[in-house]
Amino acid sequence: MNIKSFLFFLHVSLIAFVQGQGQPVAVKDFKDQHVLFTDIGISPAPFQISYPFQLAEGPLKYKNNFKPILGLAYAYKWFSMRVSFPVLPGVRSVEKYGKSKQFGIGFDYNFKRLYTDIDFRIIQGYAIKNALAFDTSLSANAPNLIYPALGTMNLALNLWYFNTDDFKMNALQGKRAHFEKQVHTWYVKGTLNYFGVTHGSREIIPSLLQDPQQSKTSAQSYSALDFGVIPGYAYANRINNWQFSGWAGIGPVIQSKFYTIDPGAQGFLGIAPRYDIKFVTGYSTPERFILLAGNFDNKSAAFTNLTYRQYFYTIRLVVGLRIPPKT
Repeated sequence: MNIKSFLFFLHVSLIAFVQGQGQPVAVKDFKDQHVLFTDIGISPAPFQISYPFQLAEGPLKYKNNFKPILGLAYAYKWFSMRVSFPVLPGVRSVEKYGKSKQFGIGFDYNFKRLYTDIDFRIIQGYAIKNALAFDTSLSANAPNLIYPALGTMNLALNLWYFNTDDFKMNALQGKRAHFEKQVHTWYVKGTLNYFGVTHGSREIIPSLLQDPQQSKTSAQSYSALDFGVIPGYAYANRINNWQFSGWAGIGPVIQSKFYTIDPGAQGFLGIAPRYDIKFVTGYSTPERFILLAGNFDNKSAAFTNLTYRQYFYTIRLVVGLRIPPKT
């Protein structure tokens, strides 16, 4: 390398260094601080079945009697721990909606531009809302059909790839980091899901509404296994300590779907839409934070003129402190 080439290389490198020094970092990390936080949230999992019923107008709406969940957590450097437990017996009236049992476990991991999330949920105990409209044996004080053994299940494995190193999941979640400037990027999400509803040996749709010409209306379960790649857009910003961030995407998945009728099952192959929506917004300083986080997971399986739609919502309020270690 001659002297002119060396001087040119040194000049370009110096300009790049000075410009880089003038740019604020995208994320402020608090991994060296003790983080204490508590959260309270709800995670309802309603579903509905649409069909041209003769005695009912619109889809049948099945509601679970979900419970608010309180979480207590601690994080420091690479270590984090959270315990959670229900704080009320049920949000809805037991007389109208019965009781629901819910179990869930999740795992997430972030590595550079990749973010992995695994979610498993089981909910048992549902009621058909406003069943009095087609079942005259009910009353105004008890207008819903309660099915204690009716249950849903969801197993999801998701992997996101964000097209920038600045979009960090720790900053989006807001506990051990937050954003320092605007960040936006496209992303792709690979998703694999198994979900469904079952009523054991009993039909999911009430006998009054079943169509004798369509066996699917007397099914004991509806389920689906699907996979696909969903594109989307992610955005984050923090202005005067107020942070707003999240992502949204939509795309198709390839789906294998089934319904069961004793003594066998019917299977079909098709394409279904998937939505990918998450947001976290709130107030964050180096010492404290209060955040509202939401996640929406909507799934569906269509069997000609009958459609099963499953919804999973999670809304959580998070409040915490970041305590610097003693020096």
